[in-house]
Amino acid sequence: MLDICLLGCGGMMPLPHRWLTSLIVRYNGSSVLIDCGEGTQIALKEKGWSFKPIDVICFTHFHGDHIAGLPGFLMTMGNADRTEPLTLIGPKGLERVVGCLRVICPDLPFEIRCLEISGPQQTFEICGLRIRAFKVNHTVVCYGYTLELDRGGRFDPVRAKEAGIPLQYWKKLQKGETVTEGGAVYTPDMVLGPPRKGLKVTYTTDTRPTASIAENAEGSDLFICEGMYGEAEKKKNALENRHMMCNEAAKLARDAQVKEMWLTHYSPSMTRPEQYLDELRGIFPGTKCGRDGMSAELLFEDEKE
Repeated sequence: MLDICLLGCGGMMPLPHRWLTSLIVRYNGSSVLIDCGEGTQIALKEKGWSFKPIDVICFTHFHGDHIAGLPGFLMTMGNADRTEPLTLIGPKGLERVVGCLRVICPDLPFEIRCLEISGPQQTFEICGLRIRAFKVNHTVVCYGYTLELDRGGRFDPVRAKEAGIPLQYWKKLQKGETVTEGGAVYTPDMVLGPPRKGLKVTYTTDTRPTASIAENAEGSDLFICEGMYGEAEKKKNALENRHMMCNEAAKLARDAQVKEMWLTHYSPSMTRPEQYLDELRGIFPGTKCGRDGMSAELLFEDEKE
C-alpha cells in the first residue's frame, strides 16, 4: 500500500490557495518527498501528515518553485531534534546548490547525503522502493521520477511443510531471505508463488512531452503530470518555455495506458483547471485536476474490495 498526497500544485509562484509543487509518498513508516517549493511544510501541516518520517527528498530540477522551500524544511526538521540522516536526490550540481541554500540554515543535527543523478536515467533502491529518475525536456536539466513497490509471490505453508522447513524460518523466507541451517539451504522460491503485481507511481513536471515520460509511466497506477496551460493560445508559451499543455498530458496518459492521471503545476493564470476536464476526459477518461492536499491510498490488486 502507498499513501500519496499532492501537497502543492502551483507553478512559478504560490497563490493564496495554491502552494508550489510538491508530492509526498508514504510507505511502511517512511516517506519520500518530491520537490520542495515554497510553502511545502505549511501544506504538509495543513494535511496533518508528519514530516518526521521523511527519509528522502527528490528534486526534479533547480528552479526556485521546486527547491526554494528546502532551507525552511531543513530547519523545521532540525528544530524537531531529528538525528537520522536525510538523503537528497537530484541532477548534477545538487550538492553545490544545497550547500548554497544551507548558508541560511548551517547548523543541523543530522547528516545530509546528496545523490546526484548521472546520465539520462538512474535507479535508486531506497526505503523499500525502487526510485527511477529519467531525463525530460525543460530549459535546464530536469528529471521525472517513477516509484515502484514490488510484491513477492504468495507464501504457501503447505509447500513449506512438505519441504520440512522449520516454522521459525517461514517469516524470513516470506520476506525473500535465504536461510542456511547446518547443511540445509532454504530459499524463497521453495515456498513462494510467482511475483504478484506491485504498485507504480510516475511524477513529472516542467517539460515538453517526451518518449521517456511515456516509457517510464507505462502502466502506472497513478500518473501525476504537469498541466501548465489549458488555453490554446498559450501553446506558444509552452513551446518557448518547455512546459506542457493539459491536453498533451492527457495524450501521454492515454499512450502510456496508465490507470489514472492527476494534473499539477498549473500556471498562475490557470485558476479553474476544471473547465478543461470534458475535453481532457475525451482524450483520457481517467484525468483528474489535482489540487492542494489531494490524496489517495493505492492498494495492491487483491487488497481492493
